[in-house]
Amino acid sequence: MKVYISVDMEGISGVAAGRQLRDGEYGRFRKIMTHDVNAAVRGAMAAGATDILVNDAHGHMCNILVEELDPRARLISGSTKHLLQMEGIDASFDAALFVGYHAREGSWDGTINHTIMGSAVTEIRLNGKAHGETGINAAVAGAFGVPVVLVTGDNVVCEEAKEFLGNPTTVEVKVASDRFTANLIVPAKAQDLIEAGAKAALLRRQEVKPYQVGAVTFEIELKTTVMAHMSCLFPCVERLDSKTVRVSAADAAAAYKQLWGVLVLANAAAGGYF
Repeated sequence: MKVYISVDMEGISGVAAGRQLRDGEYGRFRKIMTHDVNAAVRGAMAAGATDILVNDAHGHMCNILVEELDPRARLISGSTKHLLQMEGIDASFDAALFVGYHAREGSWDGTINHTIMGSAVTEIRLNGKAHGETGINAAVAGAFGVPVVLVTGDNVVCEEAKEFLGNPTTVEVKVASDRFTANLIVPAKAQDLIEAGAKAALLRRQEVKPYQVGAVTFEIELKTTVMAHMSCLFPCVERLDSKTVRVSAADAAAAYKQLWGVLVLANAAAGGYF
């Protein structure tokens, strides 16, 4: 059984606020992130996995401590990825696990809620419905026929996962009370839950269908007008209003590459080029 694991950081055990993911706190939490990943790897192996690929999917995407990663897994590290948080996914995988995920931008009080690039995005709509990273990335996996069977993070993202993915296994490692405040489970206990959840999710993987949405249109509501203006350098981008642009493609994976290109250009344009 071949398993794909995408790992973000805001939803890992122990994290409640953005300051913990930078400055003097960052080293502590990248270690906890690595241990959360290892818990998922242990659970996957217990369920019969024979090949596990981990994709570091947070920020600059060089967070996981490779020297502490379970040696039974392989790691994709680095940020120049066409599929970003889903780099390396293809039709050869039997299931995907999302570890350390967070709620979409504006999703009530979800812990550090944002969508892909918080500095640029107000909302992303997939075929007319607001999606966060969980739904968008699951649609990319679905384009290859791969089901997302596990999501770990706070209570808000766990509910979001059920909305889009049907009946995945979810592991709630914290309860959000504000964007920067959460009621936390101690990491050691949370990692036991992640390990058990990964095993259970993979054992029942045939009960979860891939999130397949067919042809995809993304409407991207950006933070500023200059972001929308400069995104239109791409001929595939249509401007809908002062801050919203649209891209479309035959499937979610192809549309996602256009979406990511828009966000890279929009973020670069934020303060003016010259």
